Amino acid sequence: MNEEYVWDLHTVDESQVALVGGKAVHLGALSRIEGVRVPAGFCVSTEAFRRVIAEAASLDDLLDQLSRVSPDDREATRTLSAQIRRTVEGIAVPDDLAAAITRALGRFGEEAAYAVRSSATAEDLPTASFAGQQDTYLNVVGPAEVLRHIRRCWASLFTERAVSYHRRNGIDHSAVHMAVVVQRMAFADASGVLFTADPVTGNRKVATVDAGFGLGEALVSGLVNPDAFTVRDDEVVAKAIAAKRCAVTALPAGGTREVAIDAQMQEQPALTDEQVVRLVRLGRRIEAHFGCPQDIEWCLVDDGFRIVQSRPITTLFPVPESGDQENHVYVSVGHGQMMTDPMRPLGFSMWQLTAMVPMHHAGGRLFVDVTRRLASPATRAGLLDAIGKGDPLIRDALETVLDRGDFVPSLVDEGPGGPPVGGTPAPIETDPAVVTELIERSRVSIAALERDIRTKSGPALFDFLLEAFEEHKRVLGDPLSIQAIMAGMEATEWLAHKLQEWLGERNAADTLTLSAPGNVTSEMGLALLDVADVIRPLPEVVAFLQGVGDEDFLDGLAKPAGGTEARDAIEAYLDRYGMRCVGEIDITRPRWRERPSSLVPVILDNVRNFEPGAAEQRFEQGRRKAQQKEEDVLSRLRALPDGDRKADEAKRMIDRVRTFIGYREYPKYDIISRYFVYKQALMQEAERLVQSGLISEREDVFYLTFQELHEVVRANRVVDRHLIQQRMEAFRTYHALTPPRVLTSDGEVFNGEYRRDDAPAGALVGVPVSAGTVEGRARVVLDVAEADLEAGDILVTAFTDPSWSPLFVGIAGLVTEVGGVMTHGAVIAREYGLPAVVGVERATRLIRDGQRIRVHGADGYVEILP
Repeated sequence: MNEEYVWDLHTVDESQVALVGGKAVHLGALSRIEGVRVPAGFCVSTEAFRRVIAEAASLDDLLDQLSRVSPDDREATRTLSAQIRRTVEGIAVPDDLAAAITRALGRFGEEAAYAVRSSATAEDLPTASFAGQQDTYLNVVGPAEVLRHIRRCWASLFTERAVSYHRRNGIDHSAVHMAVVVQRMAFADASGVLFTADPVTGNRKVATVDAGFGLGEALVSGLVNPDAFTVRDDEVVAKAIAAKRCAVTALPAGGTREVAIDAQMQEQPALTDEQVVRLVRLGRRIEAHFGCPQDIEWCLVDDGFRIVQSRPITTLFPVPESGDQENHVYVSVGHGQMMTDPMRPLGFSMWQLTAMVPMHHAGGRLFVDVTRRLASPATRAGLLDAIGKGDPLIRDALETVLDRGDFVPSLVDEGPGGPPVGGTPAPIETDPAVVTELIERSRVSIAALERDIRTKSGPALFDFLLEAFEEHKRVLGDPLSIQAIMAGMEATEWLAHKLQEWLGERNAADTLTLSAPGNVTSEMGLALLDVADVIRPLPEVVAFLQGVGDEDFLDGLAKPAGGTEARDAIEAYLDRYGMRCVGEIDITRPRWRERPSSLVPVILDNVRNFEPGAAEQRFEQGRRKAQQKEEDVLSRLRALPDGDRKADEAKRMIDRVRTFIGYREYPKYDIISRYFVYKQALMQEAERLVQSGLISEREDVFYLTFQELHEVVRANRVVDRHLIQQRMEAFRTYHALTPPRVLTSDGEVFNGEYRRDDAPAGALVGVPVSAGTVEGRARVVLDVAEADLEAGDILVTAFTDPSWSPLFVGIAGLVTEVGGVMTHGAVIAREYGLPAVVGVERATRLIRDGQRIRVHGADGYVEILP
């Protein structure tokens, strides 16, 4: 059957998705898998839909109106979508199309019962399942009824929930077309859903089955609770049998009805264990065919299973490829780098090539395989300790995996695992000249990179970059640099521990780190206050900046009075910090130098909220507080038994903190400075590829890995536009995935718990990272460019990297979803003296913008106030 409008279900394949829709494509593929039985039928193509819609002149105007309605205007959406449905249902099916459908019915039994089901062109895709968004009609009998229900399926493309789904997923509803699947009705004894991976934990080795008596509508509509089975390794390992008081069955003349189940049958399982295992084996075969975990709808007919639908489980986080069948435990890189957003292929491949340890990618994120270090007792404790300082929830998640006892192999120790993290201070002198030397080494190396890369292009550029990456890693792994970082961290930990032991103070070290010298990130925030000082007395410049709408504003800044002075101040700031941006570990993100308008809202906030000289005043105020705290601590220590020795030791550690703690932020500045140099060279190369016709847009290179881009340049080869579009779509969908802190090779997700009971009921628990208690208005900010802060506000956000530091100077407190004691946001919060709690799960969803909250920075929790 190969007519223009009607296609045999068994013949359709993936190449025809625009013609028959996602559901039909999947059903066609299912019908060709050996051992899988799919009810026979046919598909009425999207060509039929297009033809019918084209003949309804009034629809164009209604669809146009719908496209202009605000997504928030539910009443208008409801009214217009209802009008569209009525119009579609009222259209007469053309005679030749009706005849083709009737001929198809004749092949399968004209007066037989059928299921009439939608199959939209954007349905059952790997990135958007559309589950439940269009309609299915069961037990439809006779050609006239089949035709009527086909029209109803067409109309269901415009239900209010379908229209809303289109908008949420960025799908143009006028570009989605509807095919309709017509299949012989399967009169089921039992039916339900099989997930070939656990949809809750993500475990790919576990399958779950929900089952009930009769047709699946009873489960879908929530009339009954299903029996639930869990299967692993061909064995039912858990089951819960529900009391199923009713079922939906087919009526002889068509349609369905709800019937009561005999009392003695209600608590009988809908499937035997043998049937459940058989069904899961069938599901594994389907999963293997499609290459990813599946959400499968099934029916049991006379002890044989019929598959009526299969689609990808779109909510599972992908698993990194390991290339073997061994167990692996992966830790999120993004949680450590304070950037959990997805990265484009060029971004994650560049980070892999410049990182100090091997990294794996999945779902647009990077992960480190820590299995061997977890397995060895010599390295396990150090790993958990180091990770716990960055993110305690990751540590707890890893300990949960270890506690299972059967996933991480136990390795025989091969030798010492190196010095324990947090041990004695690194063996370097407390000498500011060490930091000065390290910064000079970095400056010289970056200057050489900038000088030498200028003459490189084509394949020679990529050969040069591969060498530059080795220099990048050499600087990053400089033993002296690592010693300096560890010296500051270990001295801070020593002070925190000893001052609590000797003086009963938990947070004295926080005050002692205020305004530590040489912190390039905190200096960056203060420097933007200096920019505001230049702009504040220039009303025409302020007015000009308030109207900035593009990236050319610096050119126009010379026109208003004082504009040249303002432009010079901004340019000087960009010369020093323009390589930074939100999500800066992804080289594809626009830098401040590339998009300077992103700084304008922060500059204007600083103009409004601060007085002249605020940067110097704030730094000096912090320095004085730290000095006073030092004098206070040393005086109190000397009054203790053995006080002189304790005071001398504390003084040495305070000096060590003040010398080295600021340097901790410098290596990241070095990395991002190099990244901007790499990016500028690569974008020049991308421009040459555009001019040569090898790519369409410069930004297309963002969707190639570094290695792929290297090969394109080397071979002078045209890039497959379809590949770029696929990766753009994949990147878009990765934003909907929540990256786990810990992920296993089975796909199981672990996010850890705090396991604390010392916070008030209802408080949001996190990690205490900067002492003090502050109450104020919560400003939930997900994008720096959209920040609108006033003095006294408390910033609530998902994560902060160094680019957020300019906001820190104008807030009273900080709450983030990601982080630990030594991550960026915590360090800068302590430098600025901001009470801060980090690692607060779902903070941006649980705290509403504008609510009053109280941040307990010393105790690690946040209260939402009435």
